Amino acid sequence: MTAADGVALLGVRHHGPGSARAVRAALDRLEPRIVLVEGPPEADAVLGLAADPGMRPPVALLAHVVDEPSRAGFWPFAEFSPEWAAIRWAAGHAVPVRFIDLPAAHSLLLRDESEAPHGPGARGEEEEGEEGDGGEEEAGAADARIDPLAVLARTAGHDDPERWWEDAVEHRGGDGEGDGDPLAAFGALAEAMGVLRETYGDGGHRGDAVREAHMRLRIREARRAHERVAVVCGAWHVPALARTGGVTADRALLRGLPKAKVEVTWVPWTHRRLSRAGGYGAGIDSPGWYRHLFTSPDRPVARWMTKVAGLLREEDLPVSSAHVIEAVRLADTLAGLRGRPLPGLGETTDAVRAVMCDGSDVPLALIRDRLVVGDVLGEVPRGAPAVPLARDLAREQRRLRMKPEAAEKEVDLDLRKDTDAARSRLLHRLGMLGIGWGRPSRSRTAATGTFRESWRLRWEPELAVAVAEAGVWGTTVESAAGARAEDAAVNARALAELTGLAERCLLAGLPDALPTVMRVLADRAALDTDVAHLAQALPALVRSLRYGDVRGTDAGALREVAGGLAERVCVGLPPACAGLDADGAAEMRGHIVEVQQALVLLGDDALRDRWAGVLRKLAVRDRGIPGLLRGSAARLLLDDARLEPGEVARLMGLALSHGTAPQEGAAWVEGFLAGGGMLLVHDERLLALVDGWLTAVPAAAFDDVLPLLRRTFGGFDPGVRRTVGELVRRGPGGGGAGGAAGEGLPGFAPRLDEERAEAALSIVRLLLGPGGADGGQDA
Repeated sequence: MTAADGVALLGVRHHGPGSARAVRAALDRLEPRIVLVEGPPEADAVLGLAADPGMRPPVALLAHVVDEPSRAGFWPFAEFSPEWAAIRWAAGHAVPVRFIDLPAAHSLLLRDESEAPHGPGARGEEEEGEEGDGGEEEAGAADARIDPLAVLARTAGHDDPERWWEDAVEHRGGDGEGDGDPLAAFGALAEAMGVLRETYGDGGHRGDAVREAHMRLRIREARRAHERVAVVCGAWHVPALARTGGVTADRALLRGLPKAKVEVTWVPWTHRRLSRAGGYGAGIDSPGWYRHLFTSPDRPVARWMTKVAGLLREEDLPVSSAHVIEAVRLADTLAGLRGRPLPGLGETTDAVRAVMCDGSDVPLALIRDRLVVGDVLGEVPRGAPAVPLARDLAREQRRLRMKPEAAEKEVDLDLRKDTDAARSRLLHRLGMLGIGWGRPSRSRTAATGTFRESWRLRWEPELAVAVAEAGVWGTTVESAAGARAEDAAVNARALAELTGLAERCLLAGLPDALPTVMRVLADRAALDTDVAHLAQALPALVRSLRYGDVRGTDAGALREVAGGLAERVCVGLPPACAGLDADGAAEMRGHIVEVQQALVLLGDDALRDRWAGVLRKLAVRDRGIPGLLRGSAARLLLDDARLEPGEVARLMGLALSHGTAPQEGAAWVEGFLAGGGMLLVHDERLLALVDGWLTAVPAAAFDDVLPLLRRTFGGFDPGVRRTVGELVRRGPGGGGAGGAAGEGLPGFAPRLDEERAEAALSIVRLLLGPGGADGGQDA
């Protein structure tokens, strides 16, 4: 459509393949001397990269405020975007191309804090309404924009704006072959938008007037310098851009706008982010389908069915060429019955469901995820401007052969290998910086442990903003992660937060930051008198000491602090356990178990002996210490072979005596049996004590005791519960429970067979290694 002498306004739907084909055909007909495209003018400096062979859409322009990287906006382009088609046409014909939208220096500051995370200049937020795709509502009813495509669809008698647009635009040739005039569709659409704006006003969007004023000024400048000008913009803007005159009014609208210094570059984008389902409302639900329409001008339905069949075959579903033929026929028949010029996504989906999926929607979910939406990730040239941190990250990714991908991928790392260890350090450093490219996960292999790590990797476009934001900490990933760790240490509030941070520094390989973290940790630990805090902080330090050598890191700086924490826990634990209520006792029991496990890993015999003495104090005290903690301490000592079974039976008998309240006795049983119920299977004396106590609980107290016992025994494995039930049904003591250990018990001989035991001990020695079965003869 020619809005003024020498200026052609080509109104499009963003990310529409039909519009993209029509733009190419119109530009071939018009042969403009300059092409103007809706977008931030700051990006003119990087527009030349669009012609680089290394640029592969989908990509996006990223603009961010230099002093506030989190204030950013995206302008995405797909291969089938009309703006991208115009940019590539201009590059191929040596015609200058410019962006004319409101500068990002203004739009990023005009954004209301309540809007979505990408700036107002970013298509898919402010411009969805003009495309008729149900854009996000703006704050306030007065700012609500009409959906022009929905209005046009209703006027044409369609209840589905998406289907109407496909029939009216996407399924037309778009290249001028149908009616010989590639500009006719643009003229009709501009006329329709003009009527809509006259009827409904300018849509009420608060940013349109300022944006359109800036675009009109840029169009006038281009017209003065060039004979023929082509403008590619959202169809909604065409009537406003066609207005002539009003230069003074336009400049007045732009006067006094807030301004900031911004940087602009190209970043990879994904099809998933072009769909609403991916969290970025770009106005299209099916980017993979649209790309197929754009790249398959002939026989698109047959080619699509072939892709679907290939995908289903990869999933071991029986799909033959006959299925493809019948699906194409059914899609054509459905289109004819529904009065459509060509089958659309709805018809092809219905045909695939009926012919290839046997009526099931389960395979359709896979087809939608892989083909209709897709995991396509664009690429940008290495020479694209980027913050130093982003360039260093790209170098590390190439060096370690970790190519970012849009599809989620799980990788297993063997930390004994140099490359895998370096990959682990990179992912941990990115995690320190808040760049969530990878998430730790459970290993899929059986070889789990200290030498293995599993990660789930997925590159999201928003991570480009996180990288830019993290650039304030340093120019390389290592230096930035180290600076971030030091800052986190200074600002940490809890002691456990500091010990976790020290562990992360070791995992990330940040030796320069570790001294600062350790200094702050030592100072904070010296001042903290809360035993719960100390106990909560110890396990992370011990893990770092135990596993630091696996990654080749020096964890010696942690040993002194870990030992000091353990000593203070041993001193302060008994008083801290006195007088706790049920909730406090449960929390403290968790800390005690964690400290026990940590000291086992630490391998300091003196500390373990002192800790055993503390547990014994807790186990034998009958005043002030909750039964849950006394029972748990007794169980830990028994498991560590520091308490004889006879002593355990004596403690249990005291805890379950008539002089002890039933609730306190039930709490003791819960603490003692929390590690599992196999003890009751192999030691009928303990089972007899529990059974005798339970049968003697008064009826008035039984209702209070039952929930504790149910929680305790409910945690046993089904086989253990069944065996305990059988033993109780048979009756305790029937096997001579009061005799010597193992005497008369099911599965035990009257006395120890030393010859057979020695054969078993030799195997144990092989399993545990040299010194692992010392004292086996005594055992």
